[in-house]
Amino acid sequence: MQPATLTARALGRALVSRQLLAAREGMTALEAVEHLVGMQAQAPRPPYFGLWSRLVDFRAAELSGLLRDRAAVRVSVMRGTVHLVSAADCLQLRPLTRVLYERLVRSDRSRRLRSADPWDVAAAADSLVRQEPRMARELGGLLHERWPDEEPEALSRAARSLCDVVQIPPRGLWGRSGQPSYSAVETWLGRPVSPEPCVETVLLRYLGAFGPATVMDAQTWSGLTRLGEVMERLRPQLRVFRSESGRELFDLPDAPRPDPELPLPARFVAEYDNLVLSHADRTRVIGDAARKLIASRNGQVPGTVLLDGQVRGTWKLERPRKGASTLTVTPFLRRFTGDEERELAAEGERLMAFARHGGAGAGGGADTEGGAGAEAPGGAGAVPGSGGVTAPDAEEFAVVFADAAV
Repeated sequence: MQPATLTARALGRALVSRQLLAAREGMTALEAVEHLVGMQAQAPRPPYFGLWSRLVDFRAAELSGLLRDRAAVRVSVMRGTVHLVSAADCLQLRPLTRVLYERLVRSDRSRRLRSADPWDVAAAADSLVRQEPRMARELGGLLHERWPDEEPEALSRAARSLCDVVQIPPRGLWGRSGQPSYSAVETWLGRPVSPEPCVETVLLRYLGAFGPATVMDAQTWSGLTRLGEVMERLRPQLRVFRSESGRELFDLPDAPRPDPELPLPARFVAEYDNLVLSHADRTRVIGDAARKLIASRNGQVPGTVLLDGQVRGTWKLERPRKGASTLTVTPFLRRFTGDEERELAAEGERLMAFARHGGAGAGGGADTEGGAGAEAPGGAGAVPGSGGVTAPDAEEFAVVFADAAV
């Protein structure tokens, strides 16, 4: 029997649902981070907006508490990028993806050393970060004392690539800023990384959050290679489909695959969100023309606007002056309809309220009909979900729709 074919729209509905973006879920922040197998976190704030868009009444203090309590950490794992992951996942994902960083040390000029053995440098750095947390510049300076012919920055970069380290608070806390300090994983979490991380388990979890998917999709998400061999070992316990282009798709047998016509709400997807980064073929949520519009040479990924399960634009939140927030929404290829603008304005004001209050007393992330801004963009200080009551520290919110990017 030939595998059933799944359309791009069907794949998109499955992805949006598994990414917790079809409806806000009542799970905890830690449960969501583990379900998603981590959240890309090159900048500190995107995971907060990513969880706000996915969870009912999410509060920033919950995630900050997880970082302070060492239940979640910021660590370099998939694709050579910093992710927010649970402590338990850190112990599996870091050793599994270490090979990516070994490859970077050999190929990336900024990490390449003139003559020092990078593994000797890593061993020295590991001893230093076990003694106490170190900032990148401090670590490079200390290593430079031993290897004076090497650039301190290159020493620091090579060491942070090869050592199992995490970025510790206050980095990543809501409302805090500053350069990251690094501590050894084992020192910070009180447990060593797994000596035998299970790639099969991680791949199954990837399918649960991002499937159905091809082998190339899984390799794109993880940065790992030769996953075809792993998928073959898993094949007896998976369900197989075909894409419209004929590619073989793998999935968990009981994972949700919603009706392709499932209605979906407007969503503001955070910067660097794995929703738009975790497949080789991303047309299930973003067309090729739109993908070109968010591409950048420096690897930055803007916040995106999801309408009917597809990326239809970008968003940027700014505070032009004290007491005011402006959310600029730029559509792709065409202007939004009036109904789309009204839905985005309502959701946008809820997003700005979260950015201002961190979800505390500001309506959180509840999915509501109507709400602030439903009639027209740009309410003045109305707290979403409060029936239009103006907060004592009222802030002006404005949603601005820019001309379409083409």
